[in-house]
Amino acid sequence: MINPAAQRPPMTPVARSVRAYFAPVERASESPGVFDPARHGAFALESPPLPWVDLGWIDNFQRSRELHGDALRAGLRGAAVAQFRGPLQARVQFDFREWGKLQMALACGSQHMNVLATVTNADPQPSGGTALSAVALLPGSTAQELIFGVGAVDFFSTGDLLAVDMDYQQETGYVGTGVAAAYIKDAGEVRRDPNYIRRVTFNVGRVAEKTATSVILAQALMGGAPAAGAAAQKVIAFVDREGGAFFQEWSGLFVLPEESGGRVCFYYPRLSPYAGDGGVAKSDRETKIEVGGTLQSLALHASFLALGHTDLNDGEAVLCYRSYFPAGTAALY
Repeated sequence: MINPAAQRPPMTPVARSVRAYFAPVERASESPGVFDPARHGAFALESPPLPWVDLGWIDNFQRSRELHGDALRAGLRGAAVAQFRGPLQARVQFDFREWGKLQMALACGSQHMNVLATVTNADPQPSGGTALSAVALLPGSTAQELIFGVGAVDFFSTGDLLAVDMDYQQETGYVGTGVAAAYIKDAGEVRRDPNYIRRVTFNVGRVAEKTATSVILAQALMGGAPAAGAAAQKVIAFVDREGGAFFQEWSGLFVLPEESGGRVCFYYPRLSPYAGDGGVAKSDRETKIEVGGTLQSLALHASFLALGHTDLNDGEAVLCYRSYFPAGTAALY
């Protein structure tokens, strides 16, 4: 007699590494970027569905959770008759293999800043001194084409990095087009600098080519099309700081692609940077990875706490969703 189990097709997902994708959380409503397995599950790794941003391959991906529970006991012997769940906590940490503005922001956890090009003889400042004047955008600008007009476009060259956003006008609350880049509690704490929002905005891009009146960006602006009245400034570098009261908050999606077998996706609706137990970081901010001989690669270490999300299908409080997409010939159990 043939053993049916011996005929069962393989069910083991195999992947060489994990790929990370992030999407901004709308901070005012705490609305996450949504990953719907039915609509998004089979997306091409190089072209994730909106609003997800591809942050490349990651190493040392580790998930952990603390599921507290207890039993309801009754009778003379105190036998368990039911269970109930207590507080749930989940964390995730890993190393970014690639460096970029968003990778640095997620690893540092607080405001991440664009170092704007400065005027001649500006007073030196660790996060950038007095910046060159911004160049106003004209109507019709999009997330990938910025229109400045004849003459004004000559302030920028192919290869330049640009920050595109509104002037700071002493407002409070979250600032940054499309993505909350900082939270201002008191306008008095921010010096009267009209360029402050452009110092922190995630609406940044690199000039790939120019026309007579506009520049074309290599990648679309993360925050979307510039708002009316926005302006642009040249960015020299990115900088983050040890410290700061602002907490980044993003949705995270981690994919184990199908080398053989199915695809596995871990979706965290809300992730916030987390130092570790007792608020003390357990890992270095950067991890050295040996390439060969004395050559080493420097990876960015990131650690997060999962925040609660309510599933609208049944009202349950959820921290993470784990999806499995079986291979076409795989057994189901």
